[in-house]
Amino acid sequence: MSKPLILLISLMLTSTTMWAAKDSGQKIPIDSNWEFRQIGIVQWLPAIVPGTVHTDLLNNKKIQDPYFRLNEHDLQWIDKVNWEYKTSFGVNAALLQSDHLSLDFKGLDTYADVYINDKLMLKADNMFREWTVDCKNELRVGDNTLRIYFHSPITEGLKKQEEYGFPLPAINDQSELGGLGMNRVSIFTRKAGYHYGWDWGPRFVTSGIWRPVYLNAWNDVSLTDLYVRQDKVTSQQASITGVFEINSAKGGNYKLTFENEGKELVSKTVNAPAGKSIFELKAEIKNPKLWWSNGLGEAHRYNFTGKVSNENVTDSRSVTTGLRSLTIARVPDTDGKGSSFNVLLNGVPVFTKGANYIPSDMFLPRITNAEYDRIVRLAYDANMNMLRVWGGGIYENDIFYDLCDKYGILVWQDFMFACSMYPDDKAFLDNVKAEAEDNVKRLRNHACIALYCGNNEIETAWAPYEGNGWGWKAQYTSEQQKRIWAAYDTIFHQILPSVIKKETSSAFYWHSSPSAEMGKQASYTSGDVHYWGVWHALHPFSDFPKYVGRFMSEYGFQSFPELASVKKYALPEDFDINSPVMASHQRSGIGNLRIKQYMKDHYRDPKDFASFLYLSHLLQADAIKYAIETHRSNMPYCMGTLYWQINDCWPVASWSSTDFYRRWKALHYFARKAYQNILIVSTEKEGKLNLSIVSDELNKRSATLKLVLSDFSGKPLWSKDVAVTIAPNTSKIYYTAEINDILGKYSKTDVVLSATLLSGKDIVASNLFYFNQPKDLNLPKPNIKYEVSGNGTEYTIKLNSNVLAKNIFIQTADGVEGQLSDNYFDLLPGKSTSIKLILSKPVDSNNLGIKLISLTDTY
Repeated sequence: MSKPLILLISLMLTSTTMWAAKDSGQKIPIDSNWEFRQIGIVQWLPAIVPGTVHTDLLNNKKIQDPYFRLNEHDLQWIDKVNWEYKTSFGVNAALLQSDHLSLDFKGLDTYADVYINDKLMLKADNMFREWTVDCKNELRVGDNTLRIYFHSPITEGLKKQEEYGFPLPAINDQSELGGLGMNRVSIFTRKAGYHYGWDWGPRFVTSGIWRPVYLNAWNDVSLTDLYVRQDKVTSQQASITGVFEINSAKGGNYKLTFENEGKELVSKTVNAPAGKSIFELKAEIKNPKLWWSNGLGEAHRYNFTGKVSNENVTDSRSVTTGLRSLTIARVPDTDGKGSSFNVLLNGVPVFTKGANYIPSDMFLPRITNAEYDRIVRLAYDANMNMLRVWGGGIYENDIFYDLCDKYGILVWQDFMFACSMYPDDKAFLDNVKAEAEDNVKRLRNHACIALYCGNNEIETAWAPYEGNGWGWKAQYTSEQQKRIWAAYDTIFHQILPSVIKKETSSAFYWHSSPSAEMGKQASYTSGDVHYWGVWHALHPFSDFPKYVGRFMSEYGFQSFPELASVKKYALPEDFDINSPVMASHQRSGIGNLRIKQYMKDHYRDPKDFASFLYLSHLLQADAIKYAIETHRSNMPYCMGTLYWQINDCWPVASWSSTDFYRRWKALHYFARKAYQNILIVSTEKEGKLNLSIVSDELNKRSATLKLVLSDFSGKPLWSKDVAVTIAPNTSKIYYTAEINDILGKYSKTDVVLSATLLSGKDIVASNLFYFNQPKDLNLPKPNIKYEVSGNGTEYTIKLNSNVLAKNIFIQTADGVEGQLSDNYFDLLPGKSTSIKLILSKPVDSNNLGIKLISLTDTY
């Protein structure tokens, strides 16, 4: 028998709410003494909650590291069997006298039967929902047992597919790897789609108690929700409403108090019936500090508190949020051919700069709060102001949105539907509605939420209005097509927008990404665009300017992890991109071929495996840098660019700018520069060089654009100073010249153009421009020298070179983990640069093991 939990009043912190139980209630975590077993096996093993079956098996040394080499293939049996978890907890007489006792399951994955003292209390069937079970009448003084039986999601999915009558499209479901043939059953279960595989992820269909469990106890009354509704916000005044949801045991008179930073804004006495009821308290804040996205100002947040009380008890909740006005502007063009699609924040059109975001691990409970901070800081440090939470993952943990609020990162929030069609039975649709209500209510207080989107790529795949889309419709009869589309219409055109309208004041809903309008296919003149011509269609990088939409919400290019990361999941004998291990850690069927095809167009053949990995980084970074510069230089026609993707869920070759171990690839360093508030962009057209300056600043700025053409030994060949007044929040060409006039007698293969923007003595932007592909440049072999200063966890590496050193890659010894202030950079001769190295733990300078390579080292 497990030891009973010590019953203590606990404080529970989440992203938007704090349960401050004072007299009224207690919130007790049920997080210890858990055990689990496979059904049919007698032995119980220790379990960690929150957790998953896979991680519990790993912790008990019953399986090997799922990510190492080909271990994934040996673990596909886990999702075909049933599992059981159990614990016991103590209840004393005083607690049992509470008016209300319930168990709160923040997340059950997924088909879970919950038993309290061997009585069935709940049958859960949605990973994304929160489940609450009243249990006062089932608990007893002393030990109580809690047992959860998890049914195989595969077995349940197969049953549901058979009941539906025919399969539905789910092209990323790796059913063959799971031993299911073509039975792609993921769509029948409300569970993270990526668990069934994707073209960047493995197949681990998890089960388990993936979010915390609490025993809630309260007397008389409980404040179950506080929504700070922002009715109208300007810099002069914020008109807000505190929406109180209270649950009263017997009904009665209660005082409601709405506070800001501990000071009362408004209060009133209400008569509440027994059960749940909603009351509103309106308030105003004069001259509020507004919340701004990263790069535009402070992401200021206020601390609001709601209290409900009578002469006996007080209960309260706190909400930390920023005050702002925010919508998506859809303004028709004057020519009638399209309309804008941009964030309007506090009345300011914002060019959104960022990336798509996927879950950061296949085993979600392993992602700690510290790791979430590290991940959101990846966006913040790269000058991003938006992340798109993609629809094949999860509605993220509260801490993720809290951090986005803190760092000024806007969130494009997909509902969890992606690249598939879905069933139409009433139980499924009711489940979807409840899921949407749970999550919209959970997220609506966050300042960072910019919009909700119904799904990822389903409309464009099905092509209901014109064309064949991805060819899905041809697989079905006319009657089947009508049935499938009716389900789509119900979910994305009726259920989800109605939930948004009901649960929020003015949140923007976009039915599908990409799309032009409701009832129209995606286009480059309206709505948002997923452009995959570069990569899937083998378009050259030079085609990016041909395909610029109003908001570029997806595009991308692959690379491999760096060698230090590959060493964590492969052995030296696997160091060949065609080896079974490397092929398994490349989930795009065309991935390796595409990288090699594009590499031939841009770089010389690499001499070895390590050089191939390094060049794949440069190739990816070149592509996305060019795309970002193209999109930004087309503002205000284009007002958003989100590349695919910022992170990985396991070690793999993918489109990410940081790998699974959070190491920055070249792309992340390049993106940080391309996302600076002021950017210099060069374009070549009809023999002319055009230099644009893009500014996200809200005020004009006077500056000098200094241009210097030099050879690779550093000799100046041509120069020009241009006085400019940079227009705010737009892009404009500030200098145009014939390329031949700049080059003179010098060859494109032997020169580099340096552009520096000076405001007084301060460098506000700089960029280097080459007139040929890297493979065609006559690069000399550099002699790079460096000095290291510092100690412990902070070092400075000062470098210089006798000739141009292209794409210097600084590496440290195996086991020396840290973050460099820059990497993969070009170093001009005669100039030194200092790079900061911040280590995760102290290392003696003699053990740093610094190694430098540049592009010519790959020849």
